[in-house]
Amino acid sequence: MNAIAPSVAPAGDSTRARERCLEPRPPAASFEEERLHRKQRLAATFRLFARYGFDQGLAGHVTVRDPEFPDRYWINPLAVHFSRIRVSDLQLVDHDGTILVGDRPINTAGFTIHSALHRARPDVVAAAHTHSTYGKAFSALGTGLLPITQDSCAFYEDHVVFDPYGGVVLDESEGERLAATLGQRKALILQNHGLLTVGPTIEAAAWWFISMDNAAHAQLLAQAAGPLKLIAPDVARLTAGQVGTHQGGYFSFQPLWDSIVALEPDLLD
Repeated sequence: MNAIAPSVAPAGDSTRARERCLEPRPPAASFEEERLHRKQRLAATFRLFARYGFDQGLAGHVTVRDPEFPDRYWINPLAVHFSRIRVSDLQLVDHDGTILVGDRPINTAGFTIHSALHRARPDVVAAAHTHSTYGKAFSALGTGLLPITQDSCAFYEDHVVFDPYGGVVLDESEGERLAATLGQRKALILQNHGLLTVGPTIEAAAWWFISMDNAAHAQLLAQAAGPLKLIAPDVARLTAGQVGTHQGGYFSFQPLWDSIVALEPDLLD
């Protein structure tokens, strides 16, 4: 993943100028407009995750906070394949687990995890967790991602391992422990379980999950091939500030959005 920057370097402070060029879309004119935007991107995320092979039976859930009622969030219904989810399938749930919109059950572990995250992190608009193959394999190592590539540096000092594995997350206290372990970071490796990412937009949370699974895959391949040569901490930290911003995550999602909507426009139904 390359850092996004203007084609012509602006005069003055290039970092601040680059950040201005990376501002996401303007604020929505109404709650209804923002709600539709978030639900459309959430449905698109499930379709994309299906194409990446992130679906696994009943496992996996992505949520986005409702813009008008911040103690409520939209989630996928239980037992609907990611490749079939449409905007109209999404369900609205509150922090008590009451389904306010929708008539299907939801994943209990998904509710436990996401309700704790959304309560603990008001800045988090969306959270993603699935049982992706490379995420599961990497989580069995009990270690974090190493700065071995430019892309993996996006998570440098911005993720942590949730250890130990305590079974399916069904207890409220386990969800709270998970949220406390995440802290202010954007990603979590659930040992013997999989990956979890969060973001201030659904676009960023979705992109970070895709990117983190890719980084896990790359590290597994590299470790199998031989000794690793790590990027120096100061360079990794600098690179994280270039490729690991939520603005970058937001914009990295846009080509995927354009592609999936063109290929599967029924997701907007």
